Amino acid sequence: MTQLSPRLAQATPVIAERGEGCYLYGTDGRRYLDFTAGIGVTSTGHCHPHVVRAAQQQVATLIHGQYTTVLHQPLLELTSRLGEVLPAGLDSVFFANSGSEAVEASLRLARQATGRPNVIVFHGGFHGRTVAAASMTTSGTRFSAGFSPLMAGVHVAPFPTAFRYGWTEQEATDFALRELDYIFATICAPAETAAFVVEPVLGEGGYVPGNTRFFQGLRERADAHGILLVMDEIQTGFGRTGKFFGHQHFGVTPDIITMAKGLASGFPLSGIAASTELMAKAWPGSQGGTYGGNAVACAAAIATLEVIEDEHLVANAAERGTQLLDGARRTAGDAIGDVRGLGLLVGSEFTTDDGKPDRERATAAQQLAAVKGLLLLTCGAHMNVVRMIPPLVVSADQVDTALSIWSDVLTEV
Repeated sequence: MTQLSPRLAQATPVIAERGEGCYLYGTDGRRYLDFTAGIGVTSTGHCHPHVVRAAQQQVATLIHGQYTTVLHQPLLELTSRLGEVLPAGLDSVFFANSGSEAVEASLRLARQATGRPNVIVFHGGFHGRTVAAASMTTSGTRFSAGFSPLMAGVHVAPFPTAFRYGWTEQEATDFALRELDYIFATICAPAETAAFVVEPVLGEGGYVPGNTRFFQGLRERADAHGILLVMDEIQTGFGRTGKFFGHQHFGVTPDIITMAKGLASGFPLSGIAASTELMAKAWPGSQGGTYGGNAVACAAAIATLEVIEDEHLVANAAERGTQLLDGARRTAGDAIGDVRGLGLLVGSEFTTDDGKPDRERATAAQQLAAVKGLLLLTCGAHMNVVRMIPPLVVSADQVDTALSIWSDVLTEV
């Protein structure tokens, strides 16, 4: 009998039968409040009627128009619509399927455009599981162990993770920028550095937001040395942080953005955006793929953008995110060392009495929450951070319900 790989461990015992908005309905007959959103994917909630209609209509019209063979209307319309939300100057896009593909496309573009071999990533970042993307990932060894050698040319600089260092944010930022300059002097010459690749908020690394001074420091150094600044917006994009893109909180404009997850409300679609001038420096034949820019996924993405705008979901993410973060901080007890986040990305880090990572209690809390009807995930290098990632359509009442369940969980664990 064929079965799924035993290494595909499920975070919850739920077998989902259907989804609606912020809820999943299991084959056990129960309704679950889904604060995982498919790891930040179902931005407009499960099966939003507008997205469903768009996909159904497209399935009956054209399912696959391979986009280096023929163009199709959903692809052209989505490209145009993205121009309304992308930062000024990032007016050229390339589509793929997954976040890892988008990251690898950004790396390829950066190396080809600059003629430089090296890339600097930041400690705790997650960029994917394919070879190049995994080589750039430092949120946990589970993503890169066991298939060395990894890609060469990757160097790791500190991210200002204040709680881990036991410092203030200013001290952590001073350290991160100072160490970056030391890396330039000792390991990776600026003239050989193609790009910085960084998440506005560390995702798998523990839901750690960056800060304005840190990102502006990266931008200044990138400009001074001809280095490209790549913002990995795969989890933070499309309203998740309370602004359309996460980097917009910090007053910087990247040279390249990677995007996926919330772009198409659950359909596989990813991409990168850059200026036309920069994108034209990609070598001929370096961009392509069989399924990239799939017609149904593009139709779903167009509908997703319409729902985000019509239902004011970016503003809702900001308001509900504040409510969720404040509530999570109020309910945190002695078992939680830090609660942090940005918009609808909220993480609670479990620690022991002596301040060490407490994976056992984090897992127990996440599992008990599922029993009580609230679906959550863990993350962080030690898997001791419980994260809340509700769809952008989440209501104030649903946030209150989740916080009530979470409070009960913390009391019991």
